Amino acid sequence: QVQLVESGGGLVQAGGSLRISCVTSARTFSTWAMGWFRQAPGKEREFVAAITWSEGRTYYTDSVKGRFTISKDNAKNLVYLQMNGLKPEDTAVYYCAAGPINGARATLVPGSWGQGTQVTVSS
Repeated sequence: QVQLVESGGGLVQAGGSLRISCVTSARTFSTWAMGWFRQAPGKEREFVAAITWSEGRTYYTDSVKGRFTISKDNAKNLVYLQMNGLKPEDTAVYYCAAGPINGARATLVPGSWGQGTQVTVSS
């Protein structure tokens, strides 16, 4: 199993910015992508963003387009999610994930999960 560790969550006011990070283990497949899901209490876990290791192609859910940016550092096995213009509805536990891309659905198919990092946006 791929080991994923998130960091950088916290409390921020609406309109603010936050960057969260995820580092992978050495067993990360070179053909896999990495990305983020989030889950608020009482809601289903939803896809947020992903990026492929080789091409750097990005994928975003519609609700975060124009506000969130996913990026990577291949040498450090690291992915970032820069979150700007945060809204209270962005409040959730954000989970790092690794796996292949489903091209038809433009989403990441999780093979491994991190433990999650809490992001809270106050109004």
